[in-house]
Amino acid sequence: MAKDLMRYDLMAQDALRGVVRQALLKAQAPEGLPGPHHFYITFRTTAPGVDIDPTLLEKYPEEMTIVLEHQFWDLNVTETGFEVTLKFSGVPKYLKMPYSAISRFHDPSVGFHLQFEHEGSEDEASFPDDDPKPKKGKTGTDNGSADKGDGAQVVSLDSFRKK
Repeated sequence: MAKDLMRYDLMAQDALRGVVRQALLKAQAPEGLPGPHHFYITFRTTAPGVDIDPTLLEKYPEEMTIVLEHQFWDLNVTETGFEVTLKFSGVPKYLKMPYSAISRFHDPSVGFHLQFEHEGSEDEASFPDDDPKPKKGKTGTDNGSADKGDGAQVVSLDSFRKK
């Protein structure tokens, strides 16, 4: 089989990041998140374009999870990423991240889950095929709750890769 010079795997991930953007746009609307919807967003804290408070970076040097549910402020969604203010231990903290920094997106209210593979820098021409699973890192949330494994379905791009 010929080598995929089109990089359909990267195109598919980009399209799925568009789903995240659309969900965040709905959350940004004046009426906020509809019904019971809420988001767990896991991102790489040192990815290019991420801007988080140094105390958060010290506590979560690789990866962290934020929750957008009832208490979030100043959500601003753009073509390339989003910014939001959340409270950590009662203190408001500003976060800004590009969609490319997101490794997982989960809406547990409907069991929707997306998992993204690390693309590296924007200039990298290769995509790591050795270990498609993201490395486990520390995670944190704005309310201390953890995902309880509610049987959500994971959409993985691995099934679309040629082996």
